Amino acid sequence: MGILLLREPREGKGTDPYEQEFVAAGLQVKSVEVLSFEFCNLPELRSLVKKPEEFSGMVFTSQRSVEAVTRCLQEEEQSLPEEWICKSTFVVGTATAAAARSLGLTPSGEECGTATQLADLITQKFTSNSKALLFPCGFMRRETLPSALSAANIPLTELRVYQTTAHPDIDKRLQAYIAEQGIPEFLVFFSPSGVKFSQPALQKLAASDLSKIKIAAIGPTTAEAMTSAGLSVACTAEKPNPQALLAAIQATIAAQATEGPT
Repeated sequence: MGILLLREPREGKGTDPYEQEFVAAGLQVKSVEVLSFEFCNLPELRSLVKKPEEFSGMVFTSQRSVEAVTRCLQEEEQSLPEEWICKSTFVVGTATAAAARSLGLTPSGEECGTATQLADLITQKFTSNSKALLFPCGFMRRETLPSALSAANIPLTELRVYQTTAHPDIDKRLQAYIAEQGIPEFLVFFSPSGVKFSQPALQKLAASDLSKIKIAAIGPTTAEAMTSAGLSVACTAEKPNPQALLAAIQATIAAQATEGPT
């Protein structure tokens, strides 16, 4: 059974947690990177990062937003100002949490699967009298978190620091996968942007076979994007981690085996 994960594999960074989890369960899995990221507004971000006294903490909803901060520090060969370490850091998911820890931060929200859950966590901790939270984000970020914090009168200083695009080699990478592995039984989207930029290339390569693939989503937001794009959602991992995705796919496989051929 082939499972194609549309995500950047963790190469040269230790064992890939998704591939480790699935291989241990006896499933064939491969990750293919389909997105590219262009960073921007880094001088402005660098200026804000140098002023921890103006903020109550930071919010990261993606690994790329953490990477933007890392790039700012690396350009001046500096570490994160010590004052940030004792402030609150909020994240969505295990991968973003791991990236935040690499900066010396202690993140909360690792188990949050959505921006709504993260907003609930933040509003439990902060009041309208708090200083602003610094929120580096991408241009495709949704309104969920800013709207929820605004409704709770929690100030947010937002700065768009990266733009998501299709990877320049997306067609070649997917074509190479299909030539080597064939059409996968499961295809996994990890974000709404992954749906947006991958679907045209997948349809071109797989043609009518795409309708036969079971498609899984990481998180309800990605599932909504799939539905909007006319894709059928076979299962949804409620949390952005390997264990939740494996459980969702195994439940789908078990249900199919129970139902039998149609």
